[in-house]
Amino acid sequence: MESSLMVVGQMAFLSVLNKDYYIVVSTRFTTPVVTTTAVLRYSNSAGPVSGPPPGGPTIQVDWSLNQARSIRTNLTASGPRPNPQGSYHYGLINTTKTIRLANSAGLVNGKQRYAVNSVSFLQPDTPLKLADYFQIGGVFRVGSISDYPNGGGIYLDTSVLGTDYRAFIEIVFENYEDIVQSWHLDGYSFFVVGMDGGLWSTASRNQYNLRDAIARCTVQVYPKSWTAIYVPLDNVGMWNLRSEFWARQYLGQQLYVRVYTASTSLRDEFPIPKNCSSLRQGQWAAYSTPLKGKKKFHDTFS
Repeated sequence: MESSLMVVGQMAFLSVLNKDYYIVVSTRFTTPVVTTTAVLRYSNSAGPVSGPPPGGPTIQVDWSLNQARSIRTNLTASGPRPNPQGSYHYGLINTTKTIRLANSAGLVNGKQRYAVNSVSFLQPDTPLKLADYFQIGGVFRVGSISDYPNGGGIYLDTSVLGTDYRAFIEIVFENYEDIVQSWHLDGYSFFVVGMDGGLWSTASRNQYNLRDAIARCTVQVYPKSWTAIYVPLDNVGMWNLRSEFWARQYLGQQLYVRVYTASTSLRDEFPIPKNCSSLRQGQWAAYSTPLKGKKKFHDTFS
């Protein structure tokens, strides 16, 4: 591999080299393209670098898409294990829900904001998990963000998507903008089953990789492109899904995914930490004990 694309929020790769190598880093999808060059030297190198530094990849999105799709799980590795790689057949599980998320940028009240499905996330004064657990009203509402892009103007809200524990969902990230996007989901690993340029449609599923996709928690979406992931919702809670570009995240390009079950079993979710009683934030500060129907706070953890 002569070139590898590194995206914000994602890890580098490990390679074994036996000679000195050029390292050339250049920006993608920017004007102008900025490049810097270094030499990686080894004490036991078989020889110095030679020739001119290699050129960076083109500005075309296809090069990046082809490389990203070529990175797959090695199903022959770890064979002697009781559950070798690839033994979880994600491609044979029927999805229970499809969520399409489109990022956008614009002005709200004359100020720059970023949004998902037209909703620019507004940070509440009360932590969402506390508000959910203790049923504090007025902090958020499930379904405050649509499951699909509606093409409307950007507005402010505390966006929370409602999902069910043990569901198996499809999330499609749609990027209509001219820059690459990077998305991270807390609490989960997911399977990157497809990505391509242009607009996503149900026919796009015909090109999904349902056999040896890699599992990760951060994924890129190329300019004017889409990326699809499969997520087994096996972790109850209130999980942040956000842009890895900090400015965009801070200015609204994020949301929360509420994975809900009516069960209160410790098998499904760990209890809130005991030091939670010191987190007197927002509306939670007004409660000395949880709302009606819950145990007293000090009894909850005894």
